[in-house]
Amino acid sequence: MKKITLIASSLILTNMSFAQSLQDAIIKTESERYEAAAAEFRALIAKDAAKGENYFYYGENYFQNGDLDSANIFYKKGAEVNATYPLNYVGLGKILWYKGNTADAKTQFFKAATLGANKNAEVMRKTAEVYINAENKNLDEAISLLNAAIKLEPKNAENHILMGDALLEKNPTDGGPAIKEYNKATELNPKSPKGVLRSGKLYKRARNFQLALDLYKQAEAIDPNYAPAYLEKAEIYNLAGQKANAVQAGKKYVELNNSDDARKRYAEFLFINKQYAEAVAEIEALQKSGSTSKFLDRYLGHSYAELGNKTDTAAYTKGLKAINTFFEKAGPDFKYSPLDYKYKGILLSKTGKDSLGIIEMEKAAAMDPKMAGDINTTIAQSYMKSKKYSKAIDAYNKKLAGDKNNLQLQDWYDFGRAYYYEGGAKQREKKDAEALQLFIQADTCFSILAQKSPDYAIAYFWRGKANVQQDLKNEKWLAKPYYEKGLELVKAQNALAANKSNVIEACEYLGFYAVSTKDYAKAKEYFGIIRDLDPNNKKAVEFFKSPQGK
Repeated sequence: MKKITLIASSLILTNMSFAQSLQDAIIKTESERYEAAAAEFRALIAKDAAKGENYFYYGENYFQNGDLDSANIFYKKGAEVNATYPLNYVGLGKILWYKGNTADAKTQFFKAATLGANKNAEVMRKTAEVYINAENKNLDEAISLLNAAIKLEPKNAENHILMGDALLEKNPTDGGPAIKEYNKATELNPKSPKGVLRSGKLYKRARNFQLALDLYKQAEAIDPNYAPAYLEKAEIYNLAGQKANAVQAGKKYVELNNSDDARKRYAEFLFINKQYAEAVAEIEALQKSGSTSKFLDRYLGHSYAELGNKTDTAAYTKGLKAINTFFEKAGPDFKYSPLDYKYKGILLSKTGKDSLGIIEMEKAAAMDPKMAGDINTTIAQSYMKSKKYSKAIDAYNKKLAGDKNNLQLQDWYDFGRAYYYEGGAKQREKKDAEALQLFIQADTCFSILAQKSPDYAIAYFWRGKANVQQDLKNEKWLAKPYYEKGLELVKAQNALAANKSNVIEACEYLGFYAVSTKDYAKAKEYFGIIRDLDPNNKKAVEFFKSPQGK
């Protein structure tokens, strides 16, 4: 609970009731009950339009709900109606800081500190909160401010909540100091669930899910109306595979908030926890009820991209429509995430607009190097689909340069095929030297695939193909051991028919090798396999008409 320092003990009873209403509204914001809080802030402003704190905390309500533009409007209005109230300048500085304008932000923070005469602990806390939570953090300054706030108000629990956050951000691998701060906050204010919830989230991050769940239940017991506890419980249950419990906890979160905002957050939760079908159902129900939030279009597009056309044959088309609507609503100045570009790219590619899709995916990869590996795979697959094999090779090489261990079996398979098909293109251009090197690279990829999955027959068949191209006159019969191994594996797996084209290709090669070495019994065996799979195969028919095949 934040201490409102401007309320003096000598206020008359009506003003005490007024102050309590402000505290109630703040608590509703902290419990993510944004619409209910907004109604109370509007009532407070109607009663007294000159109180700066009403505007600041109304702005905070919008800020915590992700609406920075509306938050800025109320911070600005608060500074206009009460120029000496410091916190609205912190709010204005926060918006500037989040937008990357740190110089002007610091000017606002300085103004707030000056108006607070360096003795307003709430100014220190709110400024520290910006330094902790923004992407462009300033953790040392945050810790310095919080130490000063603790000296001013040693019994304010919020100091220790924020100090725990700052210490955890500074050293994410050591949660001990943060836990001590969260416990101190709970000791100072045992009626607040915030410290307990923070501890639970820390343990969840450490993958101690049972302890995290116990703490979320403890937070719920302290304040049954504290909505974040239910959403955190839902995530733990989802991780544990307890879908029914996860849904129940999520519905309780929505029930407490009883608002479209809560349902939006729940839909976001469903997406983050990979419950894509449920997220689509929740979002589309919200849209039918009249909600026009751009963020619904965002998560609808993302979810359809993940679901794919297996569950809904029009999923990619619907997803592209949703993501395009999101980009239209958000506009050019919106700070898009790498995921926005990634999913837009996937949806474009899946609906036949490969070139445009690749442009969007490359934006995502440039923004987030950690995401680049998976994105480069998707980009490569798009190039494979459009038969732009040299570009597919480039994409796989980019992924390989990031971390060769990131390449999965499918990657090595497609990587090898890209080299193989590009080699074929160079052959047709009569660039035999370039083609040879590409076939060697293809063989290397299939060799790695075979090492990683020794029982995968396809890897050996493709090694055979690549080696045929390196020995076009069969002077060394380079492909022989690989075709033999592939054939051996599919025989053992009773999968000759399932691998018909590869088996016929291998048997034709091995049959001709047997004829060249006058091992006609072996030749009959190979051409016999071909005849069983395809009685009209010309090479098999010709062999069995020949003297050697009779």
